Amino acid sequence: MVDHYDKQVVLITGCSTGGIGHALARAFAAQNCLVVATARSLASISDLENDPRFFLQELDVLSDQIVHRVVSNVLEKFGRIDVVVNNAGVQCIGPLAEVPLSSIERTFNTNVFGSLRLIQAVVPHMISRKKGKIVNVGSVTALGPGPWAGAYTSSKAALHALTDTLRLELQPFGIEVITVVPGAVKSNIGNSAIGSYSQMPEWKLYKQFEEAIRARAYFSQGQKATRAEEFAQKTVNHVLKKNPPAWFSAGQYSTIMAIMYHLPLSIKDFILRRAMKC
Repeated sequence: MVDHYDKQVVLITGCSTGGIGHALARAFAAQNCLVVATARSLASISDLENDPRFFLQELDVLSDQIVHRVVSNVLEKFGRIDVVVNNAGVQCIGPLAEVPLSSIERTFNTNVFGSLRLIQAVVPHMISRKKGKIVNVGSVTALGPGPWAGAYTSSKAALHALTDTLRLELQPFGIEVITVVPGAVKSNIGNSAIGSYSQMPEWKLYKQFEEAIRARAYFSQGQKATRAEEFAQKTVNHVLKKNPPAWFSAGQYSTIMAIMYHLPLSIKDFILRRAMKC
């Protein structure tokens, strides 16, 4: 076991280059943390390989066995896990009436059950130390669910609800739980969304909306989208506070969507129909 008692050990999922997780890994490392950067493929985080601030692990959040193995590896190396950031997630674009159920299941398996799988693996350790922080990365889309991304949005809404419950249930054990809610942040999510979208069946009922549906994949990646590095730095500053906020949101559209959440449904629907050409 290596002694690094002056530094916090932070485990982050979904750290592939070009994504929010990668920016978070670098931002935590810049704040003197030891970062366990994970991804489904080590090749996607190879730029962190020779930096002693990072401990790289291959992690598929869909596998119980792999999740438990990674947690064991980290505890063996550092003796503790101070912060867990559930960032791994997948998009799913298409109208809910026609998206294959297998695609919706994969979205929930990754975005919801993947997060819960890691939480259940790490919580016994955190309870034994009576301290720890769990950070779940949600989405502002859950505050104003619109057309064409219903599977993704509902999975993030489920994660928000789970996080609220966990915050209450884990508080007696000294564990702090934080919902981080990105707005539109520059990342590779647009490319991965269009990649999975290209494997969708041809729409029968929604053929006339094809252009609008495809455009939804890139909606968060416009010119004014917040830089991932800027979002990550703000997030890390909040997470590492002695008493971190239970909810933190940043990025383009974060303020607008917070307002949208409180609007009457008829107004919210009108705005979202216009924005998404539905």
